Amino acid sequence: MGTVALTVQGSVMTSNAITPSCRINGYPVKVRYGENLIPVPAGLARVDLSAQWLRTYGQAALEFQVQPGQTVPVFYAAPMHQFTTGSIGHQKVKRKGVGAFVAMMVGIAVFAGLVVGLGFFG
Repeated sequence: MGTVALTVQGSVMTSNAITPSCRINGYPVKVRYGENLIPVPAGLARVDLSAQWLRTYGQAALEFQVQPGQTVPVFYAAPMHQFTTGSIGHQKVKRKGVGAFVAMMVGIAVFAGLVVGLGFFG
């Protein structure tokens, strides 16, 4: 046996209120934000993760070898929006979609400013 040290980056406040879904070697595994120590048989391991909101998004997968007694670090970060894949690797990963998310927030703020400034509602 070996161990997968899966770190789901983010939190309920910074990522998604629904914890990402995880499968290891095809079997569902309940995970939480932060580090999850998951025992696995030695040999080839595949970790699949995805996030869920209105639809499934942020899919990411990683295959690697686990030696007997070895702990393999795996990091997953869901994207900032539902239109791209997640990030996964053996070291801490960056979240995808930050630029698009910031652009969208700026667009909403500008639109709201125009609506209020031009008096569309009164």
